[in-house]
Amino acid sequence: MNARGPAPMSMRDERPFLPFARPDISDAEIAAVVECLRSEWLTTGPITRDFEREFAARVRPAGRAIAVNSATAGLHLALESIGVVPGDRVVVPVYTFTATAEVVRYLGADPDFVDVDADTLNVTSDQLADAITDRTKVVIPVHIGGLACAMDDILPMARARGVAVVDDAAHALPTARNGTAVGAFDTDATVFSFYATKTLTTGEGGMIVTSRADVAERCALMRLHGMHRRAPQMTGADGPAWRYEILEPGFKYNLTDIAAALGRVQLRRLQTMTDRRTAIAARYRDAFADLPVRVPHPASAGDVHAWHLFILRLEDGCATDRDRFIDRMHMLGVGCSVHFIALHLQPYWRDRYNLKAEMFPNADAASRCAVSLPIYSVMSDDDVDRVIDAVRQVVTRG
Repeated sequence: MNARGPAPMSMRDERPFLPFARPDISDAEIAAVVECLRSEWLTTGPITRDFEREFAARVRPAGRAIAVNSATAGLHLALESIGVVPGDRVVVPVYTFTATAEVVRYLGADPDFVDVDADTLNVTSDQLADAITDRTKVVIPVHIGGLACAMDDILPMARARGVAVVDDAAHALPTARNGTAVGAFDTDATVFSFYATKTLTTGEGGMIVTSRADVAERCALMRLHGMHRRAPQMTGADGPAWRYEILEPGFKYNLTDIAAALGRVQLRRLQTMTDRRTAIAARYRDAFADLPVRVPHPASAGDVHAWHLFILRLEDGCATDRDRFIDRMHMLGVGCSVHFIALHLQPYWRDRYNLKAEMFPNADAASRCAVSLPIYSVMSDDDVDRVIDAVRQVVTRG
């Protein structure tokens, strides 16, 4: 803690602003990207293929990884490869980012929204099961903040009902439950995000991981125009591979070698970055234990929490509400965010599906009191102290 104590609330902190998120980019990432730029290949090519192999080896050795330009693209491709079509239903937790649901609409299908657990903010097998009908094609568990859903309950429930499972692991690298990594469970596909704020970043990007050969082949085909030769410049033993065939009306979802070069180094550094996030989370949990706030649910023994987010929930007894909390933290020079404004509160989803707050009491309550604090691996101990001081001041004094 700051020995001189927190600044009065009437004063604006004059130190450089501490943002909500900041990427951890070392000289090794910069060198890898420069080497790629100096090569003869910038778009999807050998570096991307190496990244896919290395990612699969770490997350799902018996499976295959398909690199894409976003997790949204990955979710879209995964659902398309499973055969989601107009008239199908896909069960989605309402406490998530809109991408989880919007990909269902891309395919002309409809989401059925469900609430989440009040403690973990993850969807449960019972909540998913209650929403499954004879039109349900897929369920999408979302691992909120880096804490794993109970996949060991969700998977057998879904299999018994003949429903596919695609888990949204945008927050969940390297998350594990009962010794099994998210990505290694026997899902039909798992989709990771490499957005700028994530635990591993390529700026923009994502990865589909699957053990289903049909899903892998379909995703690989559809990520680049449905073309079975992915780049006319590619050369082989028989000379330039200029012939190609369009097998399907695909998409433009491929990841570049520039981004993959960054990702390969980040993957090698992932454990060190995760260790730092974990240490920051532990300090936050200890520092806020006596405050009228709810800290994130920890990982159980044998599990791994990725700590992509540290979601604090303000409770009765706080000197301020959530919106004013964010404003006050900003005045003290600390950036915060909100994860999430649940989908039943978003105009499109609310109005199209007639969603009401009472249908999702846990998600609704969290949406109104949750705030995400800075947690990233380049935070110094002084940065962490600064966040702790600011939180304690705002929660207790407003």
